[in-house]
Amino acid sequence: MTPTADGGPMALIVQFLPFVAIFVLFYFLLIRPQQKRAKEHQALIAAVKRGDTIVLSSGLIGKVTRVEEAEVNVEIAPSVNVRVVKAMIAEVRNRTAIAANDTKAISKS
Repeated sequence: MTPTADGGPMALIVQFLPFVAIFVLFYFLLIRPQQKRAKEHQALIAAVKRGDTIVLSSGLIGKVTRVEEAEVNVEIAPSVNVRVVKAMIAEVRNRTAIAANDTKAISKS
């Protein structure tokens, strides 16, 4: 065996190059988008205010009646309020949107 047969430090770099490329690919395709979604969700939760219509992660839809530090009170039916942890809010819907079954919003022809 000659000293040049092992390839030296360049061979070592070439062996680790695929691992580095895979890590970079995972970062841009999986890790970075997930961090971006988490940051957007935190901003969404921080902006919740009284009167907003929200969708919970369980699928319940209700109107926020009170906002506290870590919880919100949500009216899910007339005179039915539940306390919900803020992290369980999946979506904040537009307060000014007209409900699909609202008969008052339908124009008379």
